[in-house]
Amino acid sequence: MSRDVPPAAEKTVIEAGHAERHYWRDLWRYRELLYLLAWRDVTVRYKQTVIGTAWAVIRPVTTMLILVLVFGKVARLPSGGVPYPILVLTGMLAWQLFAAGLSSTSDSLVGSAGLISKVYFPRLIIPLSALAVGIVDFLVTLPLLVALMLWYGVEPTWRMAVFPAFVLLTVLAGLSLGIWLSALAVRYRDVRVLIPFMLQFGLYLSPVGYATAVVPDEYRTLYSLNPMVGIIEGFRWCLLGQAEGLTPLSLAVSVGAVVVLLALGLRYFRRTERGFADVI
Repeated sequence: MSRDVPPAAEKTVIEAGHAERHYWRDLWRYRELLYLLAWRDVTVRYKQTVIGTAWAVIRPVTTMLILVLVFGKVARLPSGGVPYPILVLTGMLAWQLFAAGLSSTSDSLVGSAGLISKVYFPRLIIPLSALAVGIVDFLVTLPLLVALMLWYGVEPTWRMAVFPAFVLLTVLAGLSLGIWLSALAVRYRDVRVLIPFMLQFGLYLSPVGYATAVVPDEYRTLYSLNPMVGIIEGFRWCLLGQAEGLTPLSLAVSVGAVVVLLALGLRYFRRTERGFADVI
C-alpha cells in the first residue's frame, strides 16, 4: 500500500550566533517594520490635534520671534547683511531637526518596551524609525523659510545644491547621540530627564539666535569645537550665502564628531541590545 509523500517542508535552522552574524541582513529584511513604526510615530504625533501639522510651524516660529526680539532688537547683534528673522529661522531649522532626532531616538527604546520584550527584531529599527517625526516636522517648516526668503528677496545660488548633504549630516548628528542615550536610558532612566536640559542649554551655546561672527576672535576656535556650529553655519552658507561662519575647522569638527560618535554609538548599542529585554 503506497502512501503519499508530502513535499519537503522548508527547514528552519536555529544556531548559536545566527542573529549576530546576520544582523545587518536582518535589518534590511525587517525594513517593513521600520516603515510601519515610522508611520505609527507620525500618525500618533498628529492624531487628534486641533491644528495638526501647524504645530511643527508654531514652535520654531515662536522661538524665532523670541530670539529675534532678544538678540536682534534688544542686544542689536549684527546679522551679516541678512535679515535677522531669516538668520534665526535658518538656525532654528537646523537645531530643530537635530533636537527632534536626538530626543525621539533617545526615548524610543523605553517607549517601545512592550514590543522589545515580546518579539525578536534588530533593535536598531526602533531609534531609526523615531527619526521620522523630526524629518516630517522639518519638511513642514521648510516652506515657511522659503516664503520668508522670497519675501526679503534672497536669491537662490548654486550652494543650495549642497543643502541636502547638510540635512543628512544633521539627521546623523541627532542619531549618533540618540542611539547612545537610548541604550543608556534602558538602564538609567535619569537620562530621559537630562535630555531636555541638554537641548535647552545647547540652544544658547549654538549659533541659532546669532551668527558665529559675533563671537570674539580669541574664542572663535574654541567655539568651533561645538559640532552644531559647522552644521548651523552650513545651513546658512547653503541658503543665505553666508560664508564667514563656516570655516574648515568647524566643518571638520562637525563631520568628524558625527562619524566618530555614530561608529562608537553603533558599537555600544550592538553590545548592549541583547540585554534590553531583560532590563527594560
